[in-house]
Amino acid sequence: MTIPNVLADRYASSSMASLFDPVHRIRTEREFWVAVLEAQIELGLDVDAAVLDDYRAVIDNVDLESIREREAITRHDVKSRLDEFCALAGHEHLHKGLTSRDVTENVEQLLTWQALDLLEVRAVALLEQIAEHAVRHVDTVMVARTHNVAAQPTTLGKRFAQIGEELALALAALQSVRDRFALRGIKGPVGSQQDQIDLLGSTEAARSLEAKIATQLGVPNVLGSVGQVYPRSLDYAVVGVLVQLAAAPANLALLVRLMAGHDLATEGFQPGQVGSSAMPHKMNTRSCERISGLAVILKGHLTMAAGLSGDQWNEGDVSCSVVRRVVLPDAFFTIDGIFETTFAVLNEFGVFPAVVESELRRYLPFLATTKLLMHAVRAGAGRETAHEIIKEHAVATALAMREGKADGSLLVTKLGEDERFPGTAADLSAMIGDASDLLGSVDQQVATFAAGVAVEVAAHPDAAGYRGEAIL
Repeated sequence: MTIPNVLADRYASSSMASLFDPVHRIRTEREFWVAVLEAQIELGLDVDAAVLDDYRAVIDNVDLESIREREAITRHDVKSRLDEFCALAGHEHLHKGLTSRDVTENVEQLLTWQALDLLEVRAVALLEQIAEHAVRHVDTVMVARTHNVAAQPTTLGKRFAQIGEELALALAALQSVRDRFALRGIKGPVGSQQDQIDLLGSTEAARSLEAKIATQLGVPNVLGSVGQVYPRSLDYAVVGVLVQLAAAPANLALLVRLMAGHDLATEGFQPGQVGSSAMPHKMNTRSCERISGLAVILKGHLTMAAGLSGDQWNEGDVSCSVVRRVVLPDAFFTIDGIFETTFAVLNEFGVFPAVVESELRRYLPFLATTKLLMHAVRAGAGRETAHEIIKEHAVATALAMREGKADGSLLVTKLGEDERFPGTAADLSAMIGDASDLLGSVDQQVATFAAGVAVEVAAHPDAAGYRGEAIL
């Protein structure tokens, strides 16, 4: 019985899942072995080059069950895969001067590198879609909340822009991780390259082999002085940036959940969809809730990666293997699932203007209290005195509203009647009557954000227009 990986099977995109597919991993490992042998032959190793063709001819012949049967005997996964490959090709010319970690470390790093590449494209595509929403809703004025309490007016476009800026910062962090990313290289059992020097005849040849393989794999940097394994703190850096990439989608999901709870917005509800098996009226934000849950899983993977950092015995051991088998693929499946689900939310997102406007009208006098405070200060009132007067009438008005005895306009009336406060009720009403006059530089902020996203999209043409795969 095979139990599927739920993260890969249910949440991740097909592109990300295929990167860490067991068959693909074995094919990549075999390509690595062949590339090393080819480079060794070029550097003078006495092996007939025709052997390479025999190995290449069977790279795609991957029988997972046969490899598992070998491992049951050897109790060594790399040796089992090596024996299988050599048996298929009819030769025993691979793995010369290598240790298992020369193979597994570089292959895992290559897959990580490719996954980071894919995530960069996905992040830019997500930024593009968020920017589209920011521009589309730049004039949708609504109540902004701090501490989840009505504060000042904002626009829905501004909310998208602030989420998008967080994602843009995470994208920059991802790019920084990629710029510093480095292969372990071919260093042998303890990192000294002694076996390759013995095999190829010189330190220069051993270094040349390493450079050739790095070029073949397409990763520009190679670590200079490592033991059997590369520092596991580098895995922590990778998973850490995945957590940072998840923050903006998680905040967006929480925002939509809060808005949906007040009937301000929806993540979409398709024909045939069921919100609750018991309550037919329910249209739950199930996709946003999924994002929130996946973000928790990803933070758990960061904890696992942190557990390996600073726990490296001498030149290396295998205690980290079982953790990394889970952490590396599953962390990428999780962030990819977060991205894919966020695309789905943005594809179907909708706002309810009538409800937004009703809430805005209800709270408008309260949203303008800082403007009224600045008015009083400019008229000569002490800032703290004016603050206390506004608070007195605002609290009284809010209590009256909660008892159904008044609406928000009572606040302006009370301030206009208070001789301690400058201006009549009519003056104050005129000052705060249009919420669009209370938005500060929101439109400029949205425009600046959108312009920055356009630059990123131009630099990543393969990201343009990607809007995710269909999700369950």
